[in-house]
Amino acid sequence: METVELSVGTIEYEDTGGPGPVIVFLHGLTMDGTLWRHVVADLRDDYRCILPTWPLGGHRIPMKPAADLSLSSLAVLIGEFVERLGLTQVTLAQNDWGGAQVLIANGDTSRIDRMIITASEAFENYPPPPARPIAVLARIPGGLFLTMQAMRLRAMRRSPRAWGGMSKRAVPTEVMDGWFRPATENAQVRRDLRKYVTSVPDRVTLRTWAAASAGYQGPALVVWGTEDRVMPIEHGRRLAELFPRAELVELADCYTLIPEDCPRELTSAIRGFLSSP
Repeated sequence: METVELSVGTIEYEDTGGPGPVIVFLHGLTMDGTLWRHVVADLRDDYRCILPTWPLGGHRIPMKPAADLSLSSLAVLIGEFVERLGLTQVTLAQNDWGGAQVLIANGDTSRIDRMIITASEAFENYPPPPARPIAVLARIPGGLFLTMQAMRLRAMRRSPRAWGGMSKRAVPTEVMDGWFRPATENAQVRRDLRKYVTSVPDRVTLRTWAAASAGYQGPALVVWGTEDRVMPIEHGRRLAELFPRAELVELADCYTLIPEDCPRELTSAIRGFLSSP
C-alpha cells in the first residue's frame, strides 16, 4: 500500500500503475478497496486502478484528532486526493457510499471526467438501513465499541439487518475480517468513524446536494440492482434522470454490493461505458 498526506491525515491507497486511463474506486462504511478486487483484477491490464482506503471505519491509520470527517468534508476530500496525486481526466467509481454526489455539490470536479455510480447512498438515504443503528449507538458512550465487538461474530455480519442485507452472496470471512478489524481494535479509528456517522445533515440538505448532480456535465454510468432493498432501484433511476449525460444499467440477482455480487456484469458495463466517445 502507498500513502499520501491530505489535510485530514495519512490516506493509504493501492495503485495498480500504468499510464491510464485512471479509475479511482471508492468504497462504503467500514470497508476498503478489496470490495472492488474482482472488478480490478479484470481491468488492471487496461486501466490504472487507484483504490484509496477512505476514513470510514475500515482505515488502519487514524486521522488527525482535530480532522473534520463529516460527510461533506470527506466528499470534498476526494478532489484533494485526486489533485495531490496529480491525476487528471479521472473516472470516479463509487459503491455504497454516496460521496461522489456530495462532491459535485460542494467540491471541485474539474479533474473528474466521468462518474460511475453503482448502488449507493442518494437523496435522503444517508445513512442506509444497515448503518442506522451505528449512527444511533455512536452517540451513546461505549455504544460504538460494543457494536464493533459484535461484528466479530459471523452471524451478526450476515444478519439481513446488517451487512448481510447488502450482498446476495456471502462476502468471504477473510475479506470482512479486514473490513471490521480497524474499528474493532483501534479506539482512534472508532473516533473517526463516530465523527462521520454522527455528521449526516437534514433531509432537505441531502436532497439539495443530490439535485446538484444535474450540474455535472461529464458522462455518468449509473448501475443498480433491481432487487436491492438497502439502496432502492428508484433512487438509481432518479439519479440517472438527474445527470444530463447518464446511462442507466439495471442488474438482476444482486443487492447493494454489486462488485461482490455481479463483478462480471459490472465490469462489462464499465468497459462499455469507458470505451464510448
